[in-house]
Amino acid sequence: MTVFFLAIDGGSQSTKVSVIDQWGATHASAAVALRPYELGPGGRAVHPGDDLWDTVVRASRQALERFGLAGGRAEEIGAVGLCGIRFCRALVRGDGRLAEPVQSWMDPRVSQPLEAVGPEVSLVASAGGYLAVRLTGERRDSAASYQGMWPIDPVARRWSTSAEELARTGMPLDLLPELVDPGGLLGHVTTDAAADTGIPVGLPVHATGNDKAVEALGSGLVRGGTVLLSLGTYIASMTVGDGMPPADDRYWVNAAAVPGRQLFESVGIRRGMWTVSWVRQLVSAAAVDPDPAAVHQWLEGQAGEVPPGCGGLMTVPDWLAPGHAPYRRGAILGLDGSHGPGHVYRSVLEGILLTMRGHTEAMEQALGLAPQVLVLSGGGSRSRLMSQIAADVFGRPVERAAVSDAAGLGAAVCAAVGHGTYPDFDAAVAAMVRPGEVLEPDAAASGRYANVVAAYASLTEFTDPMFRRLAALGR
Repeated sequence: MTVFFLAIDGGSQSTKVSVIDQWGATHASAAVALRPYELGPGGRAVHPGDDLWDTVVRASRQALERFGLAGGRAEEIGAVGLCGIRFCRALVRGDGRLAEPVQSWMDPRVSQPLEAVGPEVSLVASAGGYLAVRLTGERRDSAASYQGMWPIDPVARRWSTSAEELARTGMPLDLLPELVDPGGLLGHVTTDAAADTGIPVGLPVHATGNDKAVEALGSGLVRGGTVLLSLGTYIASMTVGDGMPPADDRYWVNAAAVPGRQLFESVGIRRGMWTVSWVRQLVSAAAVDPDPAAVHQWLEGQAGEVPPGCGGLMTVPDWLAPGHAPYRRGAILGLDGSHGPGHVYRSVLEGILLTMRGHTEAMEQALGLAPQVLVLSGGGSRSRLMSQIAADVFGRPVERAAVSDAAGLGAAVCAAVGHGTYPDFDAAVAAMVRPGEVLEPDAAASGRYANVVAAYASLTEFTDPMFRRLAALGR
């Protein structure tokens, strides 16, 4: 009998839940949008109320209803794979509920030592760790979900007992969850969680990793060499490897969703595809037919008629400033009366891909990787136009991930290994991840972009002084 897995993919813009079989085919899915962040002084950004859990509840019920759980198919689901948004911080009470709203990865507090917490807080965990408590009642989380301001040993993937690390992060060990490797058992679905979500009582819940690492796994990255460009809210290029190479500002290292392997990640764009959605929303507000799908289709058609380079229009896609340049802002430069919505839309896509070409090539050079086929995943990969521009800008073939939710598939892969359906991650990926469509670069378009790359690479040398002055005026 075919075994199915329930994949929970907590993303930055929505929670997606899918029912995926042991061969990687999706049989039912549902996505529930997250509410807008609640913003506060000093850049604070939190997920309002209990939004992360509420969206898991709604998306799970919808996906299971579509799968036909009520028709007696409960026994066909073997396990749950749980993936949460990385770099969030959740303060959890003894009863498993939130002590305060979950801090977003954009909140500056998550990159600072933990402030003193009240006696009601019994656990400090990632977003996935909080959801694991709600699903299973256990204080366990994936070892691949922690990086940055957490006292994690990056080689052993266990909590550090170093007094220096504990002081740096401000986190006592007794407030932290037990760590298990990707594929490891987090616990079993409790009666209360089953009543909320519709997930059968007692189903095993398995660890995955942070959302980018799980997306990489679901795109087929289990060994080194292949580079993935993740076109999501946060855009970055990634590749998998072993060992811990020397520190280098052209990439950084965090845990892959395979035990013992590392995920090397380029410098990224913090509000990447969010910026594309922002352009669509502006056009929708002014459109006669504001239907988002219709506006998207119209903009893609208009942008497809615009030649590479957009007639000199260039976009700096820093709608949220990068950490190394906190003064920076987004900019669209070179506008004149000949430009319309299609030019602006295409310029944003080009700005993202030109920026990521520079970041990707820097990472490849640092790691000694030869350029090869670039795998695309995330929401941007669903756009054939953006995928073709990527091939033309990079001047190399690109492969679009065969599934729209690679992180969900990665979560299912982890569940399949934990369940014992496959003996290891290599076998699970070989069985469940399929190759996608390959787009070749257009020679004429690539030639035009080759002339744009050098000019674009120096763009921030001219815009940064202006942004520094603007930042000083705002103090």
